[in-house]
Amino acid sequence: MDWCTIVEVAVVAYIVLQLVRLLFADCDLQLQWTDKFGRSTGVLTRKVVWITGASSGIGEYLSYELAKAGCRLVLSARREGELQRVKKECLSYGTLMDDDILVLPLDMLKFDLHQPAVDEVLSRFKQIDVLVNNAGRSQRAQWEKTDLQVDRDMLEINVLSVLSLTKLVLPHMLERKEGHIVNMSSVSGKLGSPLSGSYTGAKHALQGWFDCLRVEMFPRNITVTNICPGPVFSNLLKGSFTENSGELLGVEMKEGEKRMNTRRCARLCAVAIANKLDEVWIALQPILLFVYIGQYMPTIAGWCFKRAGVKFMMKFREGQH
Repeated sequence: MDWCTIVEVAVVAYIVLQLVRLLFADCDLQLQWTDKFGRSTGVLTRKVVWITGASSGIGEYLSYELAKAGCRLVLSARREGELQRVKKECLSYGTLMDDDILVLPLDMLKFDLHQPAVDEVLSRFKQIDVLVNNAGRSQRAQWEKTDLQVDRDMLEINVLSVLSLTKLVLPHMLERKEGHIVNMSSVSGKLGSPLSGSYTGAKHALQGWFDCLRVEMFPRNITVTNICPGPVFSNLLKGSFTENSGELLGVEMKEGEKRMNTRRCARLCAVAIANKLDEVWIALQPILLFVYIGQYMPTIAGWCFKRAGVKFMMKFREGQH
């Protein structure tokens, strides 16, 4: 067997191996490998991590994962009572003392409160090692029926509030010559999600803004990570926007739906943070496969998605397949 044949066989074997890995994966292949062989979350011990939207969903369970790792935490959201509940659970793991967790209620839409919040965190811990921009809302509405004010509201909460807080934290990180910005994006930031035009547009914008920041900050030792989860069990739909300004969807997720376990998603998020990955995709199949096709074969993906139709796509989006 000549060398050309050996190389061809090796390449085919490698491709087959990666396809098999992908078919059984619940995250992108880099993250899957990192979860098994990368740095443990223990490297984050005693780091100060500020998590917005920490009162429920991914933010809540990420708080637990980072508490287990021994991170000092700043927990922010609008509901102080829920933040206190999360703090109590974090303390139950025995890795942190009461003074290691700051409950900092914050409405992200009140931009004038961002600077005082940053000042309070720095007064308490003297540093911010990781900022996790997790707070946000989803949406369910037809594109042509969506009021323009809904689009504005979505950009305010999912993009502009994130930019505002990050721009206030970044100078501190630059002064210390180290830091990590983590954004909770979505697979909707990679693909067009039917009946979620405002949400999808906001997540695409978030990706673009922080992809630029990643390149600018690389020489200055600031890491930027975009995390793109697919359908996950949370209360996201309950507070989702609709087509009408000021209206909330108010839908509860059901146990029988095919969505990722929130704890598993948070675990993978913590791994991505510990290993300073640029971008990760976290989703069950076939959503994960859709993202791969959309990323690497956009023409084929567009042809397939258009012909599959809205109803077909929404079944996967809502975990009803």
